[in-house]
Amino acid sequence: MSDILERILITKRREITSAKKVISQNALEILAKESLSDQIAKPRGFFQAIEQQITFGKSGVIAEIKQASPSRGILRTPFFPGQIAKSYTKHGAACLSVLTDIEYFKGCTDYLKEARAACSLPVLRKDFMLEPYQFFEARVMGADAVLLIISALSDSELMEFEELAHSLGMDVLVEVHGPQELERALKLKSPLLGINNRDLKTFEVTLQNTIDLLPSIPKSKRIVTESGILEKADVELMRSHDVHAFLVGEAFMKAPIPGLALEQLFSNS
Repeated sequence: MSDILERILITKRREITSAKKVISQNALEILAKESLSDQIAKPRGFFQAIEQQITFGKSGVIAEIKQASPSRGILRTPFFPGQIAKSYTKHGAACLSVLTDIEYFKGCTDYLKEARAACSLPVLRKDFMLEPYQFFEARVMGADAVLLIISALSDSELMEFEELAHSLGMDVLVEVHGPQELERALKLKSPLLGINNRDLKTFEVTLQNTIDLLPSIPKSKRIVTESGILEKADVELMRSHDVHAFLVGEAFMKAPIPGLALEQLFSNS
C-alpha cells in the first residue's frame, strides 16, 4: 500500500468515527432501505447506463466531479457541482462520479446530492469505502454505485461490501492497479472492473497499465479505464483494444465548460 493511500485510510477511519456520533448506523440503515422505494431517491442503474451508451456505439463515459486531488491540489474554483452535472448531461456523459472525500479531495456528501438533483444521470460515490456504515450513508445521499478499491480491503471485506451494496440497489465499480489486485478482483460478481492507470506509489500515469491487464480479464467484465485519458488519441487507443468505458475527471475539471470538453474528447467515439 502506498504511503498516500495509507494516510488517506487513517484519516477516513477518523471521519467515519465522527460521522457515527452525528447519526447512528441503525438510523442510516432505516433511511437507506426507505430510499429504495422513493421515486426520486431510488437507484438509477449505473451499470445499465454505461452499457446503453456502448450498445449505441458510443463510449460509456463516467464524468467525474472533483474539486481537488492530492497530486494536483485545487482543480476548479469556483466549484458548482450542480452546474457541472448539467453540463456533463448535456454533452453526452453516461454517468457521474462525485468525490465525497473531505480531507484529500475537498469533497462532501452535499456535492453528490447537488449533482444528482441537477440531472437524471446515475451517480457513483467516489470515496474510500472501509466500513458498512459508508454504504448505508452512500444510499441515503443518493448514490447509485460505490467504489471498492482492492488495495484498501481484504478479500472478506470485498465480498461483504459487494453483497451489501447490491442489497441496497447500488452497482459496484471494483478498482485495481496491477496483476495481483486483478486476480483478487475477479473473485467478485460485479461486471464493472476499473483499471487505474495511476501508480499510487509514484503517481505516474500510463495507459499501458490497462493494456497489459487485458489478456487476463474475461469477456464478462466491463472494463473501465481510469486516469490518463487526456486526448483523442488516448480514447482511440483504448477503443482499438476493445475498452469502451472511461472514467475521466481532471481533464474536464480544468476546462471552462466541462461538458464541452467531454464532447470534444469523445466526439466520433
